[in-house]
Amino acid sequence: MTDFDRIIDRTGTSDVKFGVRKAVFGTEDVIPLWVADMDLAAPIEVTKALVERAKHPIYGYTHYPDSLFTAMQDWFQHRHNWAIDKKSILICPGVVPSMHAVIEALSEEGDGIIVQPPIYPPFFTAVTDTKRNIIENPLKLEGGEYHFDMEHLEHCAASGAKILLFCSPHNPVGRVWHKQELEAVLDIARRHKLIIISDEIHADLIYPEYHHIPLATLANDVTVITAVSPSKTFNIPGLGLSSLVINDRQHWIAVREVFDRLHINAINPFSITAFETAYCEGEQWLDELMNYLDETRRQVVALLDDKAPKIKVIQSQGTYLLWLDCRELNLTDDELKDFFVKRAKVGLNPGISFGEVGSGFMRMNIAAPRQVVLGACDAIVKVADGH
Repeated sequence: MTDFDRIIDRTGTSDVKFGVRKAVFGTEDVIPLWVADMDLAAPIEVTKALVERAKHPIYGYTHYPDSLFTAMQDWFQHRHNWAIDKKSILICPGVVPSMHAVIEALSEEGDGIIVQPPIYPPFFTAVTDTKRNIIENPLKLEGGEYHFDMEHLEHCAASGAKILLFCSPHNPVGRVWHKQELEAVLDIARRHKLIIISDEIHADLIYPEYHHIPLATLANDVTVITAVSPSKTFNIPGLGLSSLVINDRQHWIAVREVFDRLHINAINPFSITAFETAYCEGEQWLDELMNYLDETRRQVVALLDDKAPKIKVIQSQGTYLLWLDCRELNLTDDELKDFFVKRAKVGLNPGISFGEVGSGFMRMNIAAPRQVVLGACDAIVKVADGH
């Protein structure tokens, strides 16, 4: 059993979560529950494999071995019932660069790209940095759960949009989409010839009562390009390796040409070792992790519901992120940030950074030892009491 309660000092590792607290929050005196990596040890099998690879004293140019593709294919077949053709896999240096590359390859400057806020901020910049136009199709919060606005999505698609940037499971709201919801999105894409870029980087981080369905398994004649990675699943995002699954060969070639033109690749002997080992040997660790996160999630929700009722936790179905509805505190977004940073001394992601519809919300990362997360919640409760 993995000891997820063990507190690991990240000092001296040049990490972002702790190392740039002052730049982000104006002080180092905050419990950082923001950037989306875990303060939990990666699978010991991955660490051992990296140590063994490091013992070989030559760290030269590297290629992608067949075993890397097999590990990925076996994982998705086993965990998600998704048979992936090796020829459709394009290894990439991270999901965000991949989104940029696909947009560059398959659309033109000025084309409309649909995003569904509140959404991970790089979805917006992937559009603006490539000189495309953002078309917002905000999610609807109804009965404490987010849903697609299908009627509005139809309108957005009919306006001439070229691409839909899709997030499944959704960051930051934690929705795991049902089959009927996914099929409705695909129906709209089919009618309007939309290309869908589906960010499924959190696909393995699903709580027990829910089930992730890869969008591509339902797509049929809709062009779906899926971004996946073991980085979030096994806490190895710093090793910078991901994959695109692109079933259309011409699209595969077009995206690869974008990376080739910039001489960008993800070939690194350590990232390859970690990627392959995690998929081959990390399943038990992941199952233990999700049980641990599930209990943390339940305790956080219970504590805040009981002690800080003005802060509503949107029930997360997947990811290790919680979306906090703080609108009943009646604070501006600047005041809300000060409320958490200066008063509670907890560093979270401001909801406004996920789009205008995120105003009044905050995102909390619970992938840390439970005592740390609950300690942060206690601090929040103390300043929320009587607010």
